[in-house]
Amino acid sequence: MALPASLSSRQLFALIAIIIAGLYGYALYEQHVNGLEPCPLCMTQRLFYALAGVAALLAAIHHPGQTGRRIYAALVALSASGGAAVAGRQVWLQHLPPELVPACGPSLEYMLETLPFTDVLTRVVQGDGNCALVDWSFLGLSMAEWSLAWFIAIAALACWLLVRRR
Repeated sequence: MALPASLSSRQLFALIAIIIAGLYGYALYEQHVNGLEPCPLCMTQRLFYALAGVAALLAAIHHPGQTGRRIYAALVALSASGGAAVAGRQVWLQHLPPELVPACGPSLEYMLETLPFTDVLTRVVQGDGNCALVDWSFLGLSMAEWSLAWFIAIAALACWLLVRRR
Protein backbone atom coordinates (compact mmCIF):
# COMPACT_ATOMS: atom_id res chain seq x y z
CA MET A 1 0.00 0.00 0.00
CA ALA A 2 1.53 3.29 -1.08
CA LEU A 3 0.97 6.41 0.96
CA PRO A 4 -0.52 9.34 -0.92
CA ALA A 5 2.13 11.94 -1.71
CA SER A 6 -0.35 14.61 -0.65
CA LEU A 7 -0.08 13.66 3.05
CA SER A 8 1.91 16.22 4.97
CA SER A 9 4.71 15.29 7.33
CA ARG A 10 2.48 16.39 10.19
CA GLN A 11 -0.25 13.96 9.06
CA LEU A 12 2.28 11.13 8.69
CA PHE A 13 3.71 11.74 12.16
CA ALA A 14 0.13 11.77 13.51
CA LEU A 15 -0.53 8.49 11.67
CA ILE A 16 2.53 6.92 13.30
CA ALA A 17 1.41 8.14 16.73
CA ILE A 18 -2.10 6.76 16.18
CA ILE A 19 -0.79 3.39 15.00
CA ILE A 20 1.48 3.13 18.03
CA ALA A 21 -1.32 4.16 20.39
CA GLY A 22 -3.52 1.44 18.89
CA LEU A 23 -0.80 -1.20 19.21
CA TYR A 24 -0.01 -0.14 22.76
CA GLY A 25 -3.69 -0.10 23.67
CA TYR A 26 -4.15 -3.59 22.28
CA ALA A 27 -1.17 -4.86 24.27
CA LEU A 28 -2.70 -3.39 27.44
CA TYR A 29 -6.05 -4.96 26.55
CA GLU A 30 -4.43 -8.38 26.15
CA GLN A 31 -2.65 -7.95 29.47
CA HIS A 32 -5.42 -6.56 31.64
CA VAL A 33 -8.52 -8.08 30.04
CA ASN A 34 -7.28 -11.40 28.66
CA GLY A 35 -4.56 -12.01 31.27
CA LEU A 36 -1.65 -12.28 28.81
CA GLU A 37 1.33 -11.34 30.96
CA PRO A 38 4.17 -9.61 29.11
CA CYS A 39 7.68 -11.05 29.27
CA PRO A 40 10.78 -8.86 29.76
CA LEU A 41 11.32 -8.49 26.01
CA CYS A 42 7.65 -7.50 25.57
CA MET A 43 8.07 -4.79 28.20
CA THR A 44 11.20 -3.56 26.45
CA GLN A 45 9.30 -3.39 23.15
CA ARG A 46 6.62 -1.34 24.89
CA LEU A 47 9.31 1.11 25.96
CA PHE A 48 10.49 1.49 22.36
CA TYR A 49 6.89 1.91 21.15
CA ALA A 50 6.40 4.64 23.76
CA LEU A 51 9.60 6.44 22.70
CA ALA A 52 8.66 6.32 19.02
CA GLY A 53 5.06 7.31 19.75
CA VAL A 54 6.00 10.29 21.89
CA ALA A 55 8.49 11.52 19.28
CA ALA A 56 5.87 11.15 16.53
CA LEU A 57 3.20 12.87 18.61
CA LEU A 58 5.53 15.76 19.45
CA ALA A 59 6.41 16.11 15.76
CA ALA A 60 2.73 16.18 14.81
CA ILE A 61 1.98 18.82 17.43
CA HIS A 62 5.11 20.89 16.82
CA HIS A 63 4.94 20.72 13.02
CA PRO A 64 8.60 21.70 12.63
CA GLY A 65 10.47 22.85 9.56
CA GLN A 66 12.72 20.59 7.52
CA THR A 67 15.51 20.29 10.10
CA GLY A 68 13.09 19.60 12.96
CA ARG A 69 11.20 17.07 10.83
CA ARG A 70 14.42 15.22 10.18
CA ILE A 71 15.34 15.21 13.86
CA TYR A 72 11.93 13.85 14.87
CA ALA A 73 12.02 11.31 12.04
CA ALA A 74 15.47 10.16 13.17
CA LEU A 75 14.22 9.76 16.75
CA VAL A 76 11.24 7.72 15.57
CA ALA A 77 13.44 5.63 13.27
CA LEU A 78 16.01 4.97 16.04
CA SER A 79 13.30 4.02 18.54
CA ALA A 80 11.58 1.74 16.03
CA SER A 81 14.91 0.18 15.07
CA GLY A 82 15.68 -0.53 18.72
CA GLY A 83 12.24 -2.08 19.09
CA ALA A 84 12.79 -4.16 15.95
CA ALA A 85 16.06 -5.46 17.38
CA VAL A 86 14.34 -6.52 20.61
CA ALA A 87 11.37 -8.04 18.76
CA GLY A 88 13.81 -9.82 16.45
CA ARG A 89 15.56 -11.34 19.46
CA GLN A 90 12.22 -12.56 20.80
CA VAL A 91 11.29 -14.06 17.43
CA TRP A 92 14.68 -15.78 17.39
CA LEU A 93 14.07 -17.17 20.90
CA GLN A 94 10.63 -18.40 19.84
CA HIS A 95 12.13 -20.35 16.94
CA LEU A 96 14.90 -22.02 18.92
CA PRO A 97 14.66 -25.76 19.49
CA PRO A 98 13.24 -26.37 22.99
CA GLU A 99 16.53 -27.70 24.34
CA LEU A 100 18.31 -24.44 23.43
CA VAL A 101 15.78 -22.05 24.98
CA PRO A 102 17.25 -20.32 28.06
CA ALA A 103 15.72 -21.10 31.43
CA CYS A 104 12.84 -18.94 32.62
CA GLY A 105 13.94 -16.24 34.99
CA PRO A 106 12.31 -14.40 37.89
CA SER A 107 9.67 -11.73 37.33
CA LEU A 108 10.67 -8.20 36.42
CA GLU A 109 9.29 -6.89 39.71
CA TYR A 110 11.43 -9.32 41.69
CA MET A 111 14.56 -8.47 39.69
CA LEU A 112 14.00 -4.72 40.22
CA GLU A 113 13.67 -5.27 43.96
CA THR A 114 16.72 -7.53 44.38
CA LEU A 115 19.26 -6.82 41.63
CA PRO A 116 21.28 -3.77 40.62
CA PHE A 117 19.65 -1.88 37.75
CA THR A 118 22.43 -2.75 35.28
CA ASP A 119 21.91 -6.47 35.93
CA VAL A 120 18.15 -6.08 35.47
CA LEU A 121 18.69 -4.21 32.20
CA THR A 122 21.03 -6.92 30.90
CA ARG A 123 18.61 -9.72 31.81
CA VAL A 124 15.61 -7.91 30.34
CA VAL A 125 17.33 -7.30 27.00
CA GLN A 126 18.60 -10.88 26.78
CA GLY A 127 15.21 -12.42 27.49
CA ASP A 128 14.57 -15.86 28.91
CA GLY A 129 12.35 -18.88 28.47
CA ASN A 130 9.25 -16.80 29.19
CA CYS A 131 10.05 -14.80 26.05
CA ALA A 132 10.14 -17.96 23.94
CA LEU A 133 6.55 -18.93 24.76
CA VAL A 134 3.98 -18.28 22.04
CA ASP A 135 0.62 -17.94 23.75
CA TRP A 136 -1.00 -15.59 21.21
CA SER A 137 -1.03 -15.69 17.43
CA PHE A 138 -2.97 -14.13 14.58
CA LEU A 139 -2.78 -15.34 10.98
CA GLY A 140 -0.02 -17.72 12.03
CA LEU A 141 2.26 -15.04 13.45
CA SER A 142 3.09 -14.57 17.12
CA MET A 143 2.73 -11.22 18.83
CA ALA A 144 6.52 -10.80 18.65
CA GLU A 145 6.45 -11.40 14.89
CA TRP A 146 3.66 -8.86 14.45
CA SER A 147 5.57 -6.43 16.62
CA LEU A 148 8.69 -6.92 14.51
CA ALA A 149 6.67 -6.24 11.34
CA TRP A 150 5.16 -3.06 12.82
CA PHE A 151 8.52 -1.80 14.06
CA ILE A 152 9.99 -2.32 10.59
CA ALA A 153 7.04 -0.51 8.96
CA ILE A 154 7.30 2.41 11.41
CA ALA A 155 11.08 2.63 10.93
CA ALA A 156 10.64 2.59 7.14
CA LEU A 157 8.04 5.35 7.26
CA ALA A 158 10.25 7.40 9.60
CA CYS A 159 13.24 6.93 7.26
CA TRP A 160 11.07 8.06 4.36
CA LEU A 161 10.14 11.17 6.38
CA LEU A 162 13.82 11.67 7.09
CA VAL A 163 14.77 11.87 3.40
CA ARG A 164 11.53 13.40 2.09
CA ARG A 165 12.19 16.69 0.36
CA ARG A 166 9.06 18.59 1.36
